[in-house]
Amino acid sequence: MPELPEVQLAADSLGVQIAGARIVRVERLDWTRMVETPSPDEFITLLAGRQVHGWGRRAKWILLFLDGGWTLALHLRMSGSLTVQPADAPPDKHTHLVLRLDDGRQVFFRDPRKFGRARLLEAAGLAALDAAHGDEPLSDAFTVERLAELLRGRKRAIKPLLLDQAVIAGIGNIYADEALWRARIHPLRPASGLSADEVAALHDGIRAALRQALTNGGSTLRDYRNSYGTRGTNQDHFNAYDREGQPCPRCGATIIKTVVAQRGTHYCPECQAIPSAATIRRE
Repeated sequence: MPELPEVQLAADSLGVQIAGARIVRVERLDWTRMVETPSPDEFITLLAGRQVHGWGRRAKWILLFLDGGWTLALHLRMSGSLTVQPADAPPDKHTHLVLRLDDGRQVFFRDPRKFGRARLLEAAGLAALDAAHGDEPLSDAFTVERLAELLRGRKRAIKPLLLDQAVIAGIGNIYADEALWRARIHPLRPASGLSADEVAALHDGIRAALRQALTNGGSTLRDYRNSYGTRGTNQDHFNAYDREGQPCPRCGATIIKTVVAQRGTHYCPECQAIPSAATIRRE
């Protein structure tokens, strides 16, 4: 699933292409279950004629800000992609949403697995989406002190806590593993048991892992493309994620893969050794 860097890059590459354009109509919506709110018929009616005033991202949602106070929120999930296509481009069978723009171009939402979602939100709906998610880890407000506050008193293992979108928004399996490797923290360490130095290291690790991915165009493991259709290259720079059986880039020990919070988890048993087995709480 695309995480914060991939969603940000998809939003930016889409927004810069269509800002100022007007959505003439919904040309195609053949998988109505992708529309979470309002009803599919209202979705089609309300989008017609809306101009794109700007774009943004909240957690893993791409946001297109429209006139009339509406926001089109799009979630790529496992296999979704958004691209801008010429007027005569034919959608394939996996393109479930097509928006026709006033200059003839089309926006394709392609999603082979049909997990992607769309919401058309008024101000209250956008506020509710915002409130459902936690801190943005690249924001100025996400300081070391703020991270310490979020972890304080939480006995959950640190990795599932990082994956909890209500606590910290936008981090998924890839960047949780990468951040923990950078911070030298075992994924099963209780969040409240981290020292002040470890919290600071984790803060640095989170931001460094996300920023590296942004610089490298995101991580493309299978389906991810930005809105120009370009693959990312960050997968060529992983330190822990997807490197089971390979040497740790830091110490040379063999990267291990295990399961934490029902997610495949990669870590170095030497660099990220857990202090005591008695402190492990499996989730």
